[in-house]
Amino acid sequence: MTGTKPSHAFFKQSKDSVVIWIALALVCIGVVGLVWLLFFNQPAQPVAPAATRTPRPTFTTSEQAVQPSVTPVPPQAVATQTPLATAPVQPTATQLQPTVTPVLPTVTPIGPTAAPTPTPLPPVPPPKPLRMNSPEYGMQAFLWWRPEVASRDMGMIKEAGFGWVKQNIGWRDVEGAAKGVFDWSRVDWIVYECNKLGLDLLVRIDHQPQWAGGNYPTNGPPNNYADLGDFLYAMASRYKGRIRAYEIWNEPNLAREWGGRPPNAAQYVRLLKEAYRRIKQADPNAMVISAGLSPTGTYSPEATPDDVYLEQMYQAMGGNSDGYFDVLGVHAAGYKAPPELSPDEAAKNPYYGGQRFFCFRRVEDLRRIMEKYGDADKQIAVLEFGWTSDPIHPEYSWHAIDEETKADYFVRAYKWAKENWSPWIGLMSLIYIADPDWTEANEQYWWAISEPGYPDFRPRPAYLKLKAMSK
Repeated sequence: MTGTKPSHAFFKQSKDSVVIWIALALVCIGVVGLVWLLFFNQPAQPVAPAATRTPRPTFTTSEQAVQPSVTPVPPQAVATQTPLATAPVQPTATQLQPTVTPVLPTVTPIGPTAAPTPTPLPPVPPPKPLRMNSPEYGMQAFLWWRPEVASRDMGMIKEAGFGWVKQNIGWRDVEGAAKGVFDWSRVDWIVYECNKLGLDLLVRIDHQPQWAGGNYPTNGPPNNYADLGDFLYAMASRYKGRIRAYEIWNEPNLAREWGGRPPNAAQYVRLLKEAYRRIKQADPNAMVISAGLSPTGTYSPEATPDDVYLEQMYQAMGGNSDGYFDVLGVHAAGYKAPPELSPDEAAKNPYYGGQRFFCFRRVEDLRRIMEKYGDADKQIAVLEFGWTSDPIHPEYSWHAIDEETKADYFVRAYKWAKENWSPWIGLMSLIYIADPDWTEANEQYWWAISEPGYPDFRPRPAYLKLKAMSK
């Protein structure tokens, strides 16, 4: 095959292209070199040392800042706590922007970090014996939501010459988020204010959290009684020497207070035993009081009469209350009867209701059961008592009395107890200093010894006569 010879023009064109590409490559190399000389080939500069920084203080939460020294919770009591306990805690307080030159706070070092100095806690009150004077004087108040109202009302209790305040504390309001996750903020304030004023504090513990079961939201015992024990151990440890008495549950002889289930005294004493054991582990001098029983003659799945229920409690305890409670709790509504009226008279007279429990002295029936089982050395605490002036709720209006009569009955009740129930009567806590939100539509409004409202304290006649009463 004869080949075709390339033309001279093709070779010339190819040669010119090569020259052009070589020139472009040289230009690029030059540009790169110039950039390197200008920007990357500078003499090394000395590196300045980093400025010394003031360590940022680690602030404690309000719970840490106010917690008194307590007996540590044993490992078994905290094994189920959430990992939040070991996670870094961020301060929740909102920092205000200063309008003047800021001054750094003086902090007290705690270990490797520093925390603001907390407000000094009031001293732990001097210890008191488990056996009380006969009687001692108390009022129930509502101290939880409004510190300004609570502070006023505690002052009025003190001013009346009463030495005790009773406060309900819902377990779910402290350990509601999860087991081992506590919010003590409101309890701290109540406890320390009582300590400052020299008031003895009785706390009623009930209303389980959702995670504890017990047919929540109905007030009922937890599925695992040890959960209540763990809570009470933590509480009695935190407030060792500061809370004088614990009432364990409320009116368990009513289904509505026992998870909507039929009352069961044997179950209650098991719960009471666990509560007693754990409180005493943390604070041996704390007084454990059994739940106040509702005075009732109804015997059904909805209720058990208080005397029958108490007898069942003693049978479940094997006739010995040691290890279950220090003081027996009772309720003693006066209904229509004057405080001196006996249960025998109440049972005979239809005007007073025709039942033994329709009188303040129903307490004497319960006392006889204690004596039957050899418990005469222990005292009784009347955890609720009073009279109503309710004209609008049919279930209460039949035994309503006027405010002046109510005042007179209160004074006479304390006098009767002092003259006839000593030495076995201890605390007598009346109902109530009014919740500021109550209206006439609330049946509790009519039992109170003061008018709801704030800021003025408006006493009813009962408060004024109780204040003037010899104690």
